[in-house]
Amino acid sequence: MVIVLLVAVVFAANSNEIVGWFVVVISAGWPLLAAFMMFGLKRGAEKINNSPREATAAATPRAQSGTVVVDESTSQRDMKLDHSFKIVQVQARVVSEQREAKGPESEAMIDRALETIQMTAANARDMIKPATPMDGEIID
Repeated sequence: MVIVLLVAVVFAANSNEIVGWFVVVISAGWPLLAAFMMFGLKRGAEKINNSPREATAAATPRAQSGTVVVDESTSQRDMKLDHSFKIVQVQARVVSEQREAKGPESEAMIDRALETIQMTAANARDMIKPATPMDGEIID
């Protein structure tokens, strides 16, 4: 492209016509466009290359402090157990409130609360222990 520009300048200078100088301007635009594209792509490639480096550098302190792998089923089980414990806390509060009330409905409410606590505890225990025991041969 530079050679084309130089040839266009020489011919335009020799013929000294307006059309020749338009050709010079157009032929000068091509190297400028090529340089702009080259430097723009180079700058874009550097930014793309720096993004993973920055992300890695930002994640490195967290990874060094201890990586925790969370199993989704364990997390879901923990949420269910937490909910069960909240139910037990609410029912324990109901029992203590109804003991203070000492009315005919109090005994029925206490019985329902104790029944709810027993069912919730049984469900929570089923979540803790595995559903089916593992069996089979141990192969070394």
